[in-house]
Amino acid sequence: MERPPGPWKLTDKGRATRARIVRHSAELIHTHGLRATNNEFIRNAAGISGSQLTHYFPTKESLVLAVIDWQADDILEFHRSERFKAFDSVEAFQDWADFYILSGRRFEDGCSLGSLASEIVKTDLDIHDELARVFKQWHDIFREGLERMQQLGRINASADPAQLAHMFLAAYQGGMLLAQIARDISPLQHSLYAAVDHLRTFVTTPDDSVSP
Repeated sequence: MERPPGPWKLTDKGRATRARIVRHSAELIHTHGLRATNNEFIRNAAGISGSQLTHYFPTKESLVLAVIDWQADDILEFHRSERFKAFDSVEAFQDWADFYILSGRRFEDGCSLGSLASEIVKTDLDIHDELARVFKQWHDIFREGLERMQQLGRINASADPAQLAHMFLAAYQGGMLLAQIARDISPLQHSLYAAVDHLRTFVTTPDDSVSP
């Protein structure tokens, strides 16, 4: 799909207006769902006219693509932050799990990107490939960290980084959904900590690193 001109081709005022539209659209979609978020809601929330909306986003697909990028930038930037040190240790994964369980971060609203994905897969919008690309980037952050752990001798060769990366992503998405349903953080806590515990089963011992 061909995208409309990106924000880098706009004036400062244009970029600010576009960003405001995307931010409010993301909030509306997360709160009310994709189908219930119409142009009128977006115009009122962002304080823009109909012509402004169609200028920046001529189709619904182009707007949803921008929302995907906006949500993804936030999540991927967080996972690539120095806090988790490229996910190349068990401690980094434990810190990641603890962030969601111990930091007091709200879980009732679920994962913004996961919620958006669940909305998109029920539509006929031609943006599934873009959504898959974003989740692959998220998966690859974990996979690359796990591969480094193997290269550094921190986990043994029997570990499959791609499978483990899927496990962590699924533990978070599934745990978050179950926590929403139960209105209790326990499902998220159990799924994330179980995933970290499983990773620990691949940790090498001093004897593993000794050459025969």
